[in-house]
Amino acid sequence: MPACGKKRGRPALTAAKQPKWAKTEIQKKGSKLTCSGMRKTGTSLKEEAGIEENSKAVYTHWLMKSEPESRLQKGVDMKFGIEDLKAEPNQRACWDGVRNYQARNFLRDMKVGQDAFFYHSNCKEPGIAGIVKIAKAAYPDHTQFEKGNPHYDASSTKEDPRWSMVDVQFVRMTHRFLPLAELKTHHQAHQKSGGPLKEMALFTRPRLSVQPVTDEEFEFILSLEKGTKETQEN
Repeated sequence: MPACGKKRGRPALTAAKQPKWAKTEIQKKGSKLTCSGMRKTGTSLKEEAGIEENSKAVYTHWLMKSEPESRLQKGVDMKFGIEDLKAEPNQRACWDGVRNYQARNFLRDMKVGQDAFFYHSNCKEPGIAGIVKIAKAAYPDHTQFEKGNPHYDASSTKEDPRWSMVDVQFVRMTHRFLPLAELKTHHQAHQKSGGPLKEMALFTRPRLSVQPVTDEEFEFILSLEKGTKETQEN
């Protein structure tokens, strides 16, 4: 098992404390979630997200946000940047602490071997720092059961765990850090030209800590590493 003692990611949002956007963005699409965020008996995980199974998009790349700078929450340092991942045994760790239903469902959609951008968030200069791969498919997030943990959820049970996590494996650093400001410039240009970043979730759903990335978005961002002619032309 990977080392999972270090807590990473954005602050925990329990079902009771989730901001309105985290609930309404699911509920307004026909979700069967109750007002408290609990799943009604008999509803599937796909129904929770308000997405029809036969029309759901299939993604093979992802973007995962974590905090590279120290920030204490209930006495626990939330810091976990890509350098922290590299320092873990076998450069592998569990991605715990996700407390948004849509982000959780994306974790459950991930397949072993898929690539994800490691994104530094909630810091002086946010952006893409490297690439990781999914090393273990979704399984129950142990922090939801740990009293005193910032990610503890008293309403979740081991018989029916609400929250999931995956294991990630460090692959490599990007050839250069890709700052959010630069990515946003391309996004804005692509909104006009119809380029690959025109609808990227990083800008259309910016508060999600786990996001899907299309093949076209992934390849374009990789091309930014060395400043190719294509990227210079937006």
